Formats: sequence, C-alpha cells, structure tokens
Amino acid sequence: MNIDVVHLTGFVLVPFLILLTVRGCVGRPLPSKLHDSDKQPLQTSRPYNIAHRGANGEFPEETTAAYMRAIEEGADFIETDILASKDGVLICSHDVTLDLNNRTNIANFSQFADRKRTYEVQGVNMTGWFVVDFTLEELKLLRVNQRFSFRDQQYNGKYPIITFEEYISIALNAERVVGIYPEIKNPVFINKHVKWSDGKKFEDKFVETLTKYGYKGSYMSKEWLKQPAFVQSFAPSSLTYTADLTDLPKILLIDDVTVRTEDTNQTYYDITSDSYLDFIKNYVVGIGPWKDTIVNTEDNYLNEVTDLVANAHARGLQVHPYTFRNENSFLHLNFHQDPYSEYDYWINKIGIDGLFTDFTGSFHDFQEWTSPLSSKN
Repeated sequence: MNIDVVHLTGFVLVPFLILLTVRGCVGRPLPSKLHDSDKQPLQTSRPYNIAHRGANGEFPEETTAAYMRAIEEGADFIETDILASKDGVLICSHDVTLDLNNRTNIANFSQFADRKRTYEVQGVNMTGWFVVDFTLEELKLLRVNQRFSFRDQQYNGKYPIITFEEYISIALNAERVVGIYPEIKNPVFINKHVKWSDGKKFEDKFVETLTKYGYKGSYMSKEWLKQPAFVQSFAPSSLTYTADLTDLPKILLIDDVTVRTEDTNQTYYDITSDSYLDFIKNYVVGIGPWKDTIVNTEDNYLNEVTDLVANAHARGLQVHPYTFRNENSFLHLNFHQDPYSEYDYWINKIGIDGLFTDFTGSFHDFQEWTSPLSSKN
C-alpha cells in the first residue's frame, strides 16, 4: 500500500493496510466504524455517478487507491470487472491478459516467461500472459500500471491486483452507502479455462460472493438500498442465468452494433431491436450502451440521435452509457474540449439515468453545481 493515499477520507485506513498487505487475503469484510443506520444513504434523485474501474483517470484502474479516491470524490457506485484466477479466486481485472497495454509489470518476472499462451477469446486468437494461468498467490506478486500513457504515471507499480472480496470490502467500509457495480467479464472464456471442484460455474461463484456479503433485493427495495448493487455483463445468457440465482438488478451492456456477443453470437444491432428489448426486459432493469450506439458520430462530431434511449425508457429500462473521459482525445468536437458540456448534453438532452466515468470528481462537481437538490444529497 502506498502511503501517498493515506489522506483519502471516509475509511478505516489502518485495517485496510493490514487487509491488503496480506498476500492472497480473501476474508470477510472489515466492520465499518459506522453502523448502517448512521450512514448517509445512496442518492437516488439524479443520474448515478458510476466510477468506471474507480477513479482511473488519476490512479491505475481497479486498485484500492482508485476506488477509495472515487468514493472520496462522490461516486454513487464503484464499478469493476470480475475474472477468475487459475485456482478459482474471483479477481478485479478488465483484461484476460496481464500484459495488454502494459497493465501489469508481469514482463519483469523471469519466472513467468514460459507462461505465455495463445487462446481464443471472443473468436480472436490472443497471445499473452492470461489470468487463468496464474494462482492468486502469483497474481498478488504483480503490480498494476496506468493504462493510458497520457495519464499520471507516478503510481505505476505501486498497487496490487485485488480480489472481488477486497473490492466489496472497500464499498462496505465507506462512511456512506456506496454501491457496487461488478461485471461478469468474459464468462465463456472463464468457464472454459477455470473449473471449480464443486462443478459450479463462474456465474454461480460470482453470485455466491455477493450473497456471502449480504447483497440482495430487487431494485429500490429496502435490502437493495442498504447495500446497492447492479450486476452487469455483455453476455445475455449470463444475466438470464443469474436471474434464477439473485434478484439483484441487472444491466445488459451493449457494444458497437457490429460486434457479436460472446455467448449467443448475436450482433448488438440485434440486441437493440424492439423484439429483443421486449425479451430482455424480463431479466434486466436497464442497459449500458457504448455512447456511439445512442448518438451516431461522423468525423468525431455527434450526428443523429438513435431511438435507443426512447425505446429503453418506453419499456421501463434505465440507460447507463459508457465511458465518459475528460481528455480531448475522447471528447466529441461538439463539446469544444469541455467535459461539463458533454455531461450537460447527455443528462439534459438525451436523458440518461447514470453514466460510467473515469473522472468521478468532475461529474460529481457538475451535478453539485447544476442540481437544485444537491444540498439534500
């Protein structure tokens, strides 16, 4: 743990230092220093501020520091991607490979040089060091780097990969109610390469972990408001399968309309059709589309608004698009290098219900400055 983040507020920092420095620790969450009844509740009066992989605009993604910063900056939910290690422990990692975009320092470990493999992932052959070929103990030796070269590099190599349970502990130990937003990531690949001794699937282990820590209840129920969680996936069959395991609200993620799903081989164009939305609304409370499936673009300008949001709202579904980033390279030219202008467009013109952002603090500031209800939240 890097002492550079000890100024972050809202946590019992000493117990976290102990928890996260124990190699391979997968334990029950530490008790919060506040009783649940004393915590400020989740705000539900305005679109959700979803910290995409934590505050990864500032810290390496899906690390303790990134999540703690996001909570400090006002995140309603902290988001993560869940994969599994060779020995079946659920971990927080966006990529099935450990070397993609230099995300970890695995290339520095000579003992792992012979672990490179080539596997098929979503119909494409990929070569690299795969998380499914490493035990949790081995993964804990690695350190995470900032994904984008144009972001702050000073924290590279300082934070370890964390487990699903450690991520949950961060949310449960916050001084206010903070939701979690975990993704069932690459379930077809994980179920092919990781086998659990009890014969259960990745999705079973995912839900078992949520249940172990008290996450339950349908959207906006008393139980859900106490410990809010959305379950997300790009794989429709994973969401329909988990519908029989938990009543937690689910979000179907939507990629570029030309891409095919890893499990059902449908295009996301098919996924956004009226007939499919009529089907999936029985299993999910919302969709999480890539921004460009909502508004078409041309030459980096926003162009025609599709009917996706209107169609989703007509069926009672929420819309949580991704990913909002402050840098000019990610902002459409319509917004004149102003991320607050982008927030205003999506919230007030498109009418979304939440958004995934790499810069939690920026979105929180925008909502505080513009919301007449901010003083109540």
